[in-house]
Formats: sequence, structure tokens, C-alpha cells
Amino acid sequence: MLQKHPPGEKTLRFLGRKKITTLDELGQHLQCSRRTVQRRLIDWQAIKSYNQNSRYFTLPHIPDFDPNGLWCYREAFFSRFGNLPQTLVGLVHNAPAGLTAAELGELLSLRSSSFMWAFRDHPDLKREKRQGIYVYFDSASGRHTEQRQRRAVMIKSTRRLAEFEAIAILVEKIKHPKMNAEELSRRLRRKRVRVEPEMIRDLLARQGLAGKKGAPGSS
Repeated sequence: MLQKHPPGEKTLRFLGRKKITTLDELGQHLQCSRRTVQRRLIDWQAIKSYNQNSRYFTLPHIPDFDPNGLWCYREAFFSRFGNLPQTLVGLVHNAPAGLTAAELGELLSLRSSSFMWAFRDHPDLKREKRQGIYVYFDSASGRHTEQRQRRAVMIKSTRRLAEFEAIAILVEKIKHPKMNAEELSRRLRRKRVRVEPEMIRDLLARQGLAGKKGAPGSS
């Protein structure tokens, strides 16, 4: 879809330098009303942040999205999928075995308890309990069946943590609260404690410690 009124060179330089902006900042730059700024952003197909009450904007060519389609600049998080509901649905659809609330919170760098309840009855998602934890699957029948089967295999293949492994995970999480499951797994492996990221995510979810991680795709 072509932009009706693409941004001028001065605006491109402004946004290229700042990377993200707010309506008020852009209004001062363009010297026009808030309503005009909103129309311009629509014309430019600007992307809203999925956190910070969607107050930040960027142009489509600026983000360096990570493999999950996420990008962060400072405290603003952006998604190739669009807003938070679109992003959550997109992430679940692309996940081979669906995603738990803790896994979604980790990917999005958001506390899952602050937003997941609103998606319990989302038409594009199916929420099912597995081993006491809710897992979100794609609602499309074929994809749903495939994800459920893979989640079942994942659960079956996940061995029970030894007590010393659980203690090691919790100690490292307390020392490095911003580390995600993959980073903790690598760090523990260097200490000769071999635990898979899925096992770490499961333990942290059960302990209520699956909070924020480092920002996705930070620049």
C-alpha cells in the first residue's frame, strides 16, 4: 500500500535521528495540530508502541525487528504485527507448541498478569490448562491440533528438576533478574548445571518469578 503523503526529507532526518516520537513532539516539529499529526502518521503507516499506552510512534523502515518480530528502543516496544492484541495472536500462531502466559510475558518484556486476563476468550486463541498452567494455542483447528501435540511431547520429554538444579536456577535468577530462560540456561551450563530453557521457564512460572527480561531487540 503506497503512502498518500510520504514524509519530507526534514521529517525523515528528524525521525531517523530520534527513531521514536510522540504526537506532541512531532506536532512541534511539523508545526501543525494534533489531528493533522494523527492523519500524517496514518498516511505514513507509522507503527505504535504496544506498551506505554501506545504513545510512541516510529516509521516502518526504522525498527530492526528480532526473529519474533519485536523491537525495543529505550522503554518503548514495537511489533511487526501491530498493537498488543495483534502481536499476542501473531506470537501464539507462530509458536510451534503454543505459549504460556509466562512465555508470552518473557517475549514481550511485560508482566503477563497485567494483560493476559483480557485474552482469555479471544476468538483467535484457545486457552487450555496443561500441568496446572494455561497454554494459549491458535484457534484454527489444524494449527491448534499441531501445537497441542507438540506441547504434549514437550511436557513428556521435560524431566523433573533435581533439587540442586532448582536451587541453582533460583539463585541465578535472583542475581540476574533481567536474564531470560535462554540466558540463564547458558550461564548455568558454564557452571556445569545443564537445564533446558523450557525447564527454567516452567520453574519460574510455578514460583511466580517469570517477570520482565531484557528488552526485545534493544538498540
